[in-house]
Amino acid sequence: MSETSIQDILPLVQMPSRYLGSEINRIKKSWNQTQVHVALAFPDLYEIATSHFGIQILYGMLNAREDILAERVFAPAVDMEEQLRKNGLPLGSLESQTPLKKFDIIGFSLLYELNYTNMVNMLDLGGVPFFTEQRKGKDPFVIGGGPCTCNPEPVADFFDAIVVGDGEAVILQMTDAWKDWMQSGRGNRESLLNRWSLIKGVYIPSFFDVSVDAGGKQRLVSKRPSYRDVERAVVSDLNMAPFPSHPIIPFGKPVHDRLRMEIARGCTRGCRFCQAGMIYRPVRERHPESILSSVSQSLEESGYEDLSLLSLSTGDYSCIAPLMKKIMDFGAKDRVAISLPSLRAGSLTPELMELIRKVRKTGFTIAPEAGSQRLRDVINKNITEADIVETVENAFSLGWKMIKLYFMVGLPTETQTDIEAIAALVKHLKTMTKRQGRSGKINVSVATFVPKPHTPFQWESQISLATALEKITWLKETLKLPGIHMKWQDPRVSMIEGVWARGDRRLNQVLINAWKSGCRFDGWTDFFNYDRWMTVFEKSGIKTKQYTCGTSDTKQALPWDHIHIGVDRSFLMEEKVRATESKITKDCRTGSCSGCGVCDFESLRPISFHDQKELFSSQLPTADSRLSEKSIQYAINFKKMGTSRFLGHLEMIRIFIRSLRRGKIPLKYSKGFHPMPKISFGDTLPMGMQSEEEQLVVTLTETIDPGDLVSRLRRQMPEGLEITGCTPYVQQKALEREDKQGYRVELKDGFFMQKDLNWYVEQQSVTIERKSKRGKLVVVDLKKAVSEIRLLDSQHVFMELGKDKNLTVRPGHVMKTVFNLSDRQILTAIVTKRKKNHV
Repeated sequence: MSETSIQDILPLVQMPSRYLGSEINRIKKSWNQTQVHVALAFPDLYEIATSHFGIQILYGMLNAREDILAERVFAPAVDMEEQLRKNGLPLGSLESQTPLKKFDIIGFSLLYELNYTNMVNMLDLGGVPFFTEQRKGKDPFVIGGGPCTCNPEPVADFFDAIVVGDGEAVILQMTDAWKDWMQSGRGNRESLLNRWSLIKGVYIPSFFDVSVDAGGKQRLVSKRPSYRDVERAVVSDLNMAPFPSHPIIPFGKPVHDRLRMEIARGCTRGCRFCQAGMIYRPVRERHPESILSSVSQSLEESGYEDLSLLSLSTGDYSCIAPLMKKIMDFGAKDRVAISLPSLRAGSLTPELMELIRKVRKTGFTIAPEAGSQRLRDVINKNITEADIVETVENAFSLGWKMIKLYFMVGLPTETQTDIEAIAALVKHLKTMTKRQGRSGKINVSVATFVPKPHTPFQWESQISLATALEKITWLKETLKLPGIHMKWQDPRVSMIEGVWARGDRRLNQVLINAWKSGCRFDGWTDFFNYDRWMTVFEKSGIKTKQYTCGTSDTKQALPWDHIHIGVDRSFLMEEKVRATESKITKDCRTGSCSGCGVCDFESLRPISFHDQKELFSSQLPTADSRLSEKSIQYAINFKKMGTSRFLGHLEMIRIFIRSLRRGKIPLKYSKGFHPMPKISFGDTLPMGMQSEEEQLVVTLTETIDPGDLVSRLRRQMPEGLEITGCTPYVQQKALEREDKQGYRVELKDGFFMQKDLNWYVEQQSVTIERKSKRGKLVVVDLKKAVSEIRLLDSQHVFMELGKDKNLTVRPGHVMKTVFNLSDRQILTAIVTKRKKNHV
């Protein structure tokens, strides 16, 4: 019997397309013809991982080098983990299913503390020893990067090296150092770590010892006098940084299913609670012409119909209005919609609001963070209630139906008056919809504040669980009003996050204990188990308050003091004092330098293009956005074979739409607020079924040679989907749907027995129950619906199936009822819908 493979277990898991690795624009290289093999790991589900922009950047950078192979590996869902363990299969990369342990370097992106248990799980499934000290010889080097590395100590023992700052500035230096190490005879592992420690932004945890002071606080002591701290690596100019012009187009439904364009990095608004606003300084904008060029190319290469302009504060981009105009001009013909995920009330000019109004108004998000002006000044939010009111009023008047508001509870100096101010502000905003005679809704989201390293509030205490619950409960009851919907993050999740955010190396073993106890996907409500975590902490001898309680002594050593992200400690201390005095610190983009310490104004300084605004507006040409009213229809035939059988119907729709767009085929769109390409499929294949011939009808705005259409589209299809023909479609003909359909079934587990077929033949009636479209149980007679069952051999059968009582009978019904096969045997069988007149 052959060994079980990933392909064999895909029918047994939900959303199997997560594990195919055959997406458009993925890169598959020869293992033997490359020298360095890197696994880019993300410790969360495929839908989250494929939405991470950083992975796309590094994937493109590494694979652009002929000597480097980079493949992806993401956290398997719980059902896939179960199947991997049950069948003794290692976790492997998406592109080639190479086991994790065979790679030279494994790079984890650490974006969220509650993903740490997934990281441990991935190492275990991949056969990689957990800790640096346990890895020997040919074991992979495990490196980490991402915002969580601002305090790497809770997971420091897991990593051979940790990248602090922008990965683009470091990753190729690290792979080159690995190559040099190999070519010099592959000395001990420490010799490569020595090389890596010389690279700016690379932290080697094993080069530090831990000591404990009289108060029980851990202190790090460098083993090397010349290596006492780590300075953040920074890409000083985004215009010189690589951009993924050929982004991978994920299967399924990723969280961000659109083209993403990073227009700027960094923010100097100076919100005192915001870690990202501190660790990504200074602001570095891309040139608007560079953005426009990259967007144009990437839209062509991806087929995306949605574009998101990324930045910590997109509305602050110096040329945002003219940039949006130009993108909307050339994107009008191709129906490209633009979204701006990060907008501030204070940055929304009337011009920008009018531009946003022209794209899909699905929702409008504002983050006041605090209800009172006093507390907004404490956190340096730099927006007034008048800004918020004006923005919401404009949004409703311009046609938005729903506004989202984000608030936090537990901010420093907060009182009950500040909590009451949240409710008062929300109620006031809701009155605007009544005043304007509109039925607008307000969604309120509330989270518990978690103090983070490298912010002015890193010394503050996190409020207790009881206090957080009390505040949130009060808001829930007070805002239980028509047109207002409130949701909140579980404060128990925030408490666990707070422990890991400001933890030290004592937590490394705790993480193993948590993983062993079953902790997985702790950031997901369905999987988070607070009681389990508290049991783990108790058994591990950890008191959570030692991490969530702050200190008034700003000179006290902190676990992350050796990580220098660029902002001076003195600046953070000064901002902490200014917070207690409710003093505002202005944005250095519009005011004088705030003296945070990040810029040296030689190699690193803020980059913006305010002086290009008028020039950019006048010089860039606009495209012809006139839309054709013609409607020409074509029938396209295709095969869906092999691994493509694991693509669901909605996935197929997205795949074809984007393939047609990449092939520059002039699609006709529907009318209305959310226009969609006019495309319809002849049949909806069940997940897991392959087909020798399917058909779809597409409406175009221009006449096109069918052969040319086939040629263009064929080049754009993912593995397993093959375009076989195209003909003009005559409207009066319905899409061909035969009352009877032939299927060939191949069993991968078990046998078809002749005695079972004989029994069926002898029966006058064989009934099953099916649900109608209205949900009612209907008795269906297989003898009326099944035209033929022919046993080809013990593992193959042909059957011709039709309908009874207008309900279709599927091969699975026959396999279960006639041949008494188990659910597993039915799921793992390969069912092929045959071409007409084929057995």
